[in-house]
Amino acid sequence: MNAYGDSSLLVSYYINDANSLTAQTLIHSTAYPWPFTGLHLLEMRSALALGIFRQVLTPAQAAAAWADVEGDLRGGRLVSQPVNWPPVYRSAANWAALHGPKVACRSLDVLHVTLARKFGVKEFFTFDARQKSLALALGLTVKP
Repeated sequence: MNAYGDSSLLVSYYINDANSLTAQTLIHSTAYPWPFTGLHLLEMRSALALGIFRQVLTPAQAAAAWADVEGDLRGGRLVSQPVNWPPVYRSAANWAALHGPKVACRSLDVLHVTLARKFGVKEFFTFDARQKSLALALGLTVKP
């Protein structure tokens, strides 16, 4: 696995928003599969539900986006990655204590960066500025 995309990248890839074109270009320009964890599942399902609640997505649009996610899991663009959560939580707590005062990351942001480190990837893809700062502090190459 060479790269890790956080939920902001994946949500923008599957729905139409301000970052969609960039997300689609990035994902289509890579030949490798993208890890997909339970954290991605939770955040993407929540983002789609929030889009319906805010009336920026219809239920049909959200269902179509999720069907695309499932298709990419079957087709190999996304690869389901099991996670041993206790060591991830311990590492994330350490990174939060060490870097949180400087970059003000949220818990889920720290978890994504920690997962990228645990998977041994070199490139981290996000549209979140604070998450980008943490990933850089932990030695990852960050795009876009």
